[in-house]
Amino acid sequence: MPRPPTPHPTDGELEILRVLWTQGASSLSTVCEELRRERNVATTTVASMLKIMLDKGLVKRSGAARGATWSAAVSHKSAAKRMVNKLVDHLFDGSADRLVAHMIEGGQLTKKQLSELRILLNQESH
Repeated sequence: MPRPPTPHPTDGELEILRVLWTQGASSLSTVCEELRRERNVATTTVASMLKIMLDKGLVKRSGAARGATWSAAVSHKSAAKRMVNKLVDHLFDGSADRLVAHMIEGGQLTKKQLSELRILLNQESH
């Protein structure tokens, strides 16, 4: 049974969004060229993914057929916020402090990042 569609971008969709966030509005061929810097992708696969992303509201298309230009319909910030909220809800029972504790205890933050986090926390408490 196929998975139900999710409004959140998949890993592959995030790759495409990263290209669009970096490059701005782009043709299918430009998106494919950028993706191929990391791995080989078929143009038809990317075109299919862009159509799915259009249905999900993640991208916008202007123009038609081969002249179409694709752009991100969601900002990096809003996509990150939605995905982090999903992570917190599903893995940490809605508790963001548990996520932060997990990252600190897991040694995933550098000393510099920990210092920056302390500064943010101090700013919020004033």
